[in-house]
Parts: sequence; structure tokens; C-alpha cells
Amino acid sequence: TSPSAHLDTFARDNLPQRDAWPEMRFDLPELRYPARLNAAAALLDAQVAAGRAGHPAVVSDSEALTYAELRDRAARIAAGLVRDLGLVPGNRVLLRSANTAWMVAAHFGVWMAGGIVVATMPLLRAKELRQVLRKARVSHALCDARLADELRLAATDAPDPPRLVLWGDGELEGLCARHAADLAPCDTAADDVCLIGFTSGTTSEPKGTMHFHRDLLAVCDTYARHVLRPEPSDVFVGSPPLAFTFGLGGSVLFPF
Repeated sequence: TSPSAHLDTFARDNLPQRDAWPEMRFDLPELRYPARLNAAAALLDAQVAAGRAGHPAVVSDSEALTYAELRDRAARIAAGLVRDLGLVPGNRVLLRSANTAWMVAAHFGVWMAGGIVVATMPLLRAKELRQVLRKARVSHALCDARLADELRLAATDAPDPPRLVLWGDGELEGLCARHAADLAPCDTAADDVCLIGFTSGTTSEPKGTMHFHRDLLAVCDTYARHVLRPEPSDVFVGSPPLAFTFGLGGSVLFPF
């Protein structure tokens, strides 16, 4: 195991005991990842290096981003998180939005900064959000301005309210504009946690599962590569929220 880059060790400290883990198999050559790995940099840089910088990466009703533009926005988000908001590797960042280009860029930006994404669905209300804030010990939050009220309400009685930045009202946009896309991606270990995926909590309190940087690449290098076999011209569309791991995989990761 390579040394963790996380200065905030909450996630690693709360992983299950090793004997409770599933068997991890890395038989395929493409799953033999280097010890140091930042999934955001690996995924986006690979597209640019393959000559796809100008190809569409995210298309929505309001805007479209090429791979180069997505990487630029993600890098600016990362720079703002670190330089203005004091994020340190291992901090948990709650994301709250519908499926938008900003939501996609926010995922990659948090990963570039060495943070851990805790994505939430637009339908969640203060009660559920409060549980997520408490369980994940969230330190920062990036949120669509249209969905801020319930998050603010949830944070009112949080032991340590997160630093909240909104997009859609110019706040996160302004933060990005103040920074160049020059922050080097955090030198994370392949088995540093980068995502805490919570269940919806419909049957009880939401439960979170922790995923590593290498896990995100494995989604692309196993099912997508060997079963879906996407071509550069393929377009992926779906309705599952990015806050669900199958929504993140199907709408964002599989095309890589």
C-alpha cells in the first residue's frame, strides 16, 4: 500500500477491518494500476492525450463542454477549493445538484484537489441531508443555488457547518474565474478514498460506501471496456442521478 496523501484521515480511519473487505482481484493487465493515482487527472488527461481535447464531453440543455473545457473547469474548481476555501486532501465535499455540467465538473474538481466527493440528490430534504453531513463529517459543500435552502437548513445544527459555495448565482463561477487551471492534481494513492456513495435512506438512515481512486478507473476498464465497448462517436444519456453510483458510472465514467 502506498502512503496516503490524505491529511484528513477520517475516511481511512473509518474503513472496515481488512478481513471484512471483499476479495480484490487485479488479474487483468489493465487493472494493475500504479501506486500513485488521481482518477480525475488520469481520466481527463487520457482524453486530451488521445487527441480528443475538442470533442464533446458533457452536453446539457444549458451548455456543452469539450474534454479540454471540462478539465479546465475542474482544475479551476480544485484551485478555488484549495486556495480560497482551505480544503486539504481527505476533506469531504458534499455536492448537491441535478445532472448538469457543473455537477460533473465539481466531481472532477474535488478529486483533483484530493477531496472526497459526497454527492446528494436534489430530492433529499434537510432531514436526510443532515444525516449525510453528520455521518460523512462534511467540511465543504458545492451546491446549485436553486437547491440551497434545504442544505442551509440541514447545516444549521451541524456540529461543524460546511463551507458552502453556490453555483448558478455567480459565486462558484467567480471563484473559478479568479484562478488559473494551474493547480497540480493531488498526488493521491490509488487506494485513497475519493467517493462516499450514500443510499437514499428510504428504508432507514442513509448508509455510505467508500470507493478508491482505482475503483473509478476499474469501472471504465472492466464493464465499459469489455461489455459496452464504447466507440468515440457514442453518446451516453440517462436519468439516474449522479449521486447514485450507477448514475455516475452510466452517465460519466462509462464513456471513458
